Amino acid sequence: MALNATGSRLRQLTADRERWLALGLLVAALGIAYAVLIHPWWTVPMMEADDTLHGLQERELRQRMELQQAPQVAQLLQRVRQQQSSRPGFLPEATAELATAGLVQRLETVVQQASPGNRSCGIVNRSPLAEPRRDRYARVVVQVRLRCGAPETAAVLHSLESGSPRLFVGNLNLLSTRGYFVPGSAGPANDGGLDVSFDLYGYLRPNPSAAPANARGGNNANAPAGAADAL
Repeated sequence: MALNATGSRLRQLTADRERWLALGLLVAALGIAYAVLIHPWWTVPMMEADDTLHGLQERELRQRMELQQAPQVAQLLQRVRQQQSSRPGFLPEATAELATAGLVQRLETVVQQASPGNRSCGIVNRSPLAEPRRDRYARVVVQVRLRCGAPETAAVLHSLESGSPRLFVGNLNLLSTRGYFVPGSAGPANDGGLDVSFDLYGYLRPNPSAAPANARGGNNANAPAGAADAL
């Protein structure tokens, strides 16, 4: 009886071991099948699709928030444009070519006012100077040469720098002449005249949608520090 009981117990243990071994082999086979067939062909695409879906949802949320802020942005842009339009400092023209023509016309008007009929002051030369675009405040420059009496020279320079829009005079050179000639005159004028040369320049109005450029240390020394504030 004892031998029969021991044999039955051994057979039971062997059967249990075989069942657990079969179960282990089944689990291993299922794992291999999942790793080879299901994971790369089903799980990975589903995870990628889920990530794409989350990204699209976040993008849609950002776009909705931006659209909700559109009225405030439009009001701010309109306010900035109104502030800039009320500033007399920037040149009113939209392009450098038109601004150059405006500078020349302003110069001719000021010279005519200082010396009607160009009796004691006249324009010898006025030529545009190409100015590279270095920052958001584009500068328009005209090189000027005058032959004027001293009082007329002072009046011209004062009128140019004190009017509106704001203009600047740079690289000013004054040379005394003897018996200088005024354009349009028949002979030499009195002694004490001046040969005057300078750069006349102003700034174009910046585009409100343009991003501000970083300030550079190599800007023209004659330009005001912070053109927008100075103008």
